[in-house]
Amino acid sequence: MNPLISRMARHLASDRSSVRKHFPPATLDAIERAVADTERMHQGELRLVIEPGLTLADLWRRRSARDRAIELFGRLGVWDTEHNSGVLIYVLLADYRVEIVADRGVHRRAGDGQWSTICGQMQAHFAAGRFEAGTLAGIAAVGALLTRHFPHTGASQNELPDRPLVL
Repeated sequence: MNPLISRMARHLASDRSSVRKHFPPATLDAIERAVADTERMHQGELRLVIEPGLTLADLWRRRSARDRAIELFGRLGVWDTEHNSGVLIYVLLADYRVEIVADRGVHRRAGDGQWSTICGQMQAHFAAGRFEAGTLAGIAAVGALLTRHFPHTGASQNELPDRPLVL
């Protein structure tokens, strides 16, 4: 089958019920707690977004998960944190694809390699059907990087919601 047609079929079949199947309410609660817990250890801000699939127009234009993650990074204001330490973890469920976009303050210190490794580990968990474990492992790994480069130095404000955003 044509790869574009196959991808379109996957994305059209993926909807909010697909998200609920892989990320039920208890998993979303666990993710929210993990984000809140890790943010107590550093001055970074984490935002997790789960999207079932792309639109037909995006698929036709061959839009990548990376392009979509960068768009959401800007639209959701993840770049607009006090210490330039915002990190977006984007999950494109139809492709089992994970992208991490970090603000310039974090990216300057961590670089591309670490983000790619974390994405790969999360995707391996997803391929094995372990969505909660993979997401929690990804949050812990991002949190460890943020703790290393932006350690907690006292009272800080929670600038982004901890609850995963399901589009």
